[in-house]
Amino acid sequence: MSSSVTRPRVLIVDDSAFMRRLTSQIVSESGDFEVAGTARNGYDALKQIHQLDPDIVTLDIDMPELDGLNALGYIMSETPRPVVMLSAAAAGMSGGADNPTLRALELGAVDFVLKPSGPISLDLTVIGERLLDALRAAAAANPRGLRMLNPVPVDAPRSRNGPSGYAQAVVAIACSTGGPRALAEIVPRLPRTLDAAVLIVQHMPPGFTRSLAQRLDGVSPLPVAEAAHGESVLHGHVYVARGGYHMRVCIDDGIPMIALDDTPPVWGVRPAADPLFRSVATAFGASALAVVLTGMGRDGADGTRAIRGAGGRAIVQDRESATVFGMPQAALQLAGADRVSPLGEIAQSIADVLGSMRNVS
Repeated sequence: MSSSVTRPRVLIVDDSAFMRRLTSQIVSESGDFEVAGTARNGYDALKQIHQLDPDIVTLDIDMPELDGLNALGYIMSETPRPVVMLSAAAAGMSGGADNPTLRALELGAVDFVLKPSGPISLDLTVIGERLLDALRAAAAANPRGLRMLNPVPVDAPRSRNGPSGYAQAVVAIACSTGGPRALAEIVPRLPRTLDAAVLIVQHMPPGFTRSLAQRLDGVSPLPVAEAAHGESVLHGHVYVARGGYHMRVCIDDGIPMIALDDTPPVWGVRPAADPLFRSVATAFGASALAVVLTGMGRDGADGTRAIRGAGGRAIVQDRESATVFGMPQAALQLAGADRVSPLGEIAQSIADVLGSMRNVS
C-alpha cells in the first residue's frame, strides 16, 4: 500500500492519562489510523474537534466537567462525525433502561468498546482488536446517517390491547452498527394493532440486550422484552435476541416458540440474523417479512433469500439513511427486496407490506 494513502485521523478523549496512552498506542500502531490528538474531558474535546477536525472521535462516557453523553450531544448537533464510545465495563453492563452506552448509540455514536475491567489484568489484545473493529466501522460510516433523531412521542397512558394469540405472521429484523439508533426510530412507530410478532437480532454482547429491550419497551406501543427460551411467540409482541445466544423460532405442536442456543457464532457474531431468518422462513413461509437495517458485514443476506424463497417479503434500509450500508447492500445484492425505505419510513413500510401480505392470503 502506498504511504501516500491518507489514514483516518482519530481524536482520543478520556480523563484517564493511562487510557489516553493505551488508546493512542493501539491507534498509532495499527497502521490503519493515526492519532490526531488527545483530550481529557468533554470541553477539551469540543475545543480540539474545532481545531483539529478529526475524522473519528473516541469518547469516554464517564468524565468530569462535561461527560461523554453531553459532549456527544454537542458533537452530533454541531459538527457530526463518527464517534466510538469507551465505556467502563460496570457502567456499560448495568443501568437497565437508563444504560448510558445505549443512550449514546441512540444519540448517534457508531459503536462502543468496553474498557478493561481492572488496572492490572488488562487483555490488551482483545481490547485492541475490538477498538480497531469499532474504528473500522466508524471509518465506513455514512455521515448523513449519523444525525440526531427527534424523540418519538409516547402516548400516556399507553394501551396495549392489540391482537392477541399465537403469531401467524412474523417480522424478523436484523441490525448491527447503528442498529440501536435505527430501532429507536422504528419500534416506537409500529402500530399497536400490528398483526404480527416482531423478532429482532441486534449484534450486541451479553448484558446489553436486556437494557435495549427495556429502553424500547418504555417508548413503544407494543410490549418489548428480551426473548426467553421456550416462550410462545405472540401477535403484537416484540422479542429481542439475547446477547451471546442465537435465536430461532420452532413450531411445537402447532405453537410458535422461541429457541435460544449457544452454537458457534455465524459471521463472527452471536446472536446472528441468518439463523433466525432461516427458521422464520421454515416456520412461517409466505407470512414472514425480513427487515435488514444498518450494519457492517453481510449477516441477514442469506436469511433474507430464504424468506423470499419461501414466499415471504423483504424490506431493506436505504443507503442514505443507513449508518453503514453493508448489511442492507448484501441483502439487496443476494436476495433483492420488495421495498427499499429510508429509516423514517420503515415502520410504515412494515405495516403496509404486512397489509398487502394479508390481502394476498
